[in-house]
Amino acid sequence: MKILRSISLFLSAVLFTFAAVSCSDSGLTEPDTNKNINAPSSLKVILTDAPGDYESVFIDIREVKVRRVDSSETDSTESDSTESYEEWVTVSQDPVRVDLLTLQNGNTMILGETELEPGSYDQMRLVLGDDNEVVVDGQGYYLKTPSAQQSGLKLKLDAEIEEGTSYSLLVDFDAGRSIVKTGKGKNPNFKYLLKPVLRAVNLEATGSISGVVVPSDFTTSVYTVINEDTIATNTGEEGEFQILGLAEGFYDLNFEPDSSGFRDTTITGIEVFSGEDTAIDTVRLSEN
Repeated sequence: MKILRSISLFLSAVLFTFAAVSCSDSGLTEPDTNKNINAPSSLKVILTDAPGDYESVFIDIREVKVRRVDSSETDSTESDSTESYEEWVTVSQDPVRVDLLTLQNGNTMILGETELEPGSYDQMRLVLGDDNEVVVDGQGYYLKTPSAQQSGLKLKLDAEIEEGTSYSLLVDFDAGRSIVKTGKGKNPNFKYLLKPVLRAVNLEATGSISGVVVPSDFTTSVYTVINEDTIATNTGEEGEFQILGLAEGFYDLNFEPDSSGFRDTTITGIEVFSGEDTAIDTVRLSEN
């Protein structure tokens, strides 16, 4: 009986040990700490425009890319060092020719959308083609782009893409400040140059201001100034306007009517919140 009891206890110990090893091998009790649990996030690049005194401004966009950067510290017996790398990620390679002046008052266009690995992104490039044109008095003029910009228009970013998040990047292409006319007076050899002025902001981290201006039978320029940078739009057919991509804070809004019969107007202290549109009361311009 003592021998049988000893054999029984030995077998029980063996079975218990086998079960414990099996659970460990299955990963139920020992998860793989080296497994990459980062899931791709999404980036959407959206284009809008500040107005220009032209009939149309056509821009030929060929490619949109963003740069991911990272750095890691490495330990050594001598000293600590930092290694860094960069990677360009293509957001879109679908060419598009767009009239910037149609992208005002909240009207936007999606340039591209893609999945991104979580991380830090510090720069975006818009690669332009040669089919750029400005229309003045019904006449189209070729827009010459300086050779230094042929590798792509560079925009500085400060984007931290987190796991599983959606990030919308608003690119504001200022048509009015981006076109330069060469030659003076009635010089028949004048030409137009394209020297793009752009800004890029995280759409979710910004807000907007909207409203209506009366009278509406002429155009009124609406703008605000941030750190000496002017962000503007023009009123639509019904006097409506919207300015996108404003960081949280207080703004003064300026109204300049395209009519000698009405005075310029300024409204101060308009508060903007991230992710919200601040709708102001109807702006009634005063006569001169």
